[in-house]
Amino acid sequence: MAHAYTPGLRVAEMTVLRKERLLPIKGKVIVSKGDHVSSDTIVAQTHLPGNVQLVNVASKFGLPPEDLPSVMTKKAGDPIEKGKPIAVTKGFFGFFKGTVNSPCDGTLESISTITGQVILREPPMPIEVDAYVDGEVVEVFENEGVAIEVKGSFIQGIFGVGGERAGEIHIAVDSPDQKLEASLLDESMKGKVVIGGSHVDWSGLQKAMKIGVSGIVVGGFDDPDLKRLLGKDLGVAITGSEDIVTTLILTEGFGAMAMAGGTFGLLKSREGKKASINGATQIRAGVMRPEIVIPMPDAELPAGDDASSSAGLDIGSSIRVIREPHFGSLGTVTELPNELWKMESESMVRVLKVKLADGSETVLPRANVEMIEG
Repeated sequence: MAHAYTPGLRVAEMTVLRKERLLPIKGKVIVSKGDHVSSDTIVAQTHLPGNVQLVNVASKFGLPPEDLPSVMTKKAGDPIEKGKPIAVTKGFFGFFKGTVNSPCDGTLESISTITGQVILREPPMPIEVDAYVDGEVVEVFENEGVAIEVKGSFIQGIFGVGGERAGEIHIAVDSPDQKLEASLLDESMKGKVVIGGSHVDWSGLQKAMKIGVSGIVVGGFDDPDLKRLLGKDLGVAITGSEDIVTTLILTEGFGAMAMAGGTFGLLKSREGKKASINGATQIRAGVMRPEIVIPMPDAELPAGDDASSSAGLDIGSSIRVIREPHFGSLGTVTELPNELWKMESESMVRVLKVKLADGSETVLPRANVEMIEG
């Protein structure tokens, strides 16, 4: 019988994770190896250079560029203030003076006698990187960041939007197939990670955002509502940088889809515990998944250091489609042909035949599906 291995979403009751927290440019690390940190602990900081603004002072005064230094009231390296003069002409007999004011606070970086332009630099922008998870600093990368080790539960979703957040887990439904209705949300859930069942609709998500819920984890969400949330089609971008109040993580796909029993059961057993979540997802390749990390520093690791399984695809395996078409659809493997198939793109790939949840059957590249684990 044909056999293949396709990794699925990871659901680990207990494991050890390593999270690297790095600055975008070199800066200062403010924790040490061996330090115990919480999710909001700042571990490194730096400053990004401020934006540059160009002011053509010579043009404004009608001067040749080489005469620019004679009208400047500031020299290179001087601090500047928004609305305060950086250049003034003498005028005629003390009258008709011309003034150019700075459009920003910051520093006058340079004066060009070739272009007649003055380069202004806005103040540097502070950047801080937090730990994201409760754990221990196990490695320090000088001037760059740290690696943090955390022991606990780990759950991957299939899709998410919104960035890194943390909060106490709250189970809002009784079963993995129950919809997370707006009526089930209240002010007591502010700052928490709310676990739903099969689905949250637009009104439910809007209420969660109004309350200030840190995150919602459910089986599914409607694709039209996602476009409504983002204000555009998603395309193939990496998600996670959306300016939204509540991070949304889907464990199954789009539409009303009951959360996998193992996933729901694990989350329910961790109710009241602190979780760190991240909705960042790489759509095209599926190499980046939204995640839920639940630190359990005092718990013992199971044999093998991980409670998740790694079986292979076989006839009868439950799968999820992770690329278009049929993205997010569930199904069952009915055949695993040995021979390569030619796809519409003319490429030759290994495929599988699958019966989808709606009863239809299709042939898909094996790289387009993953097993449902847990």
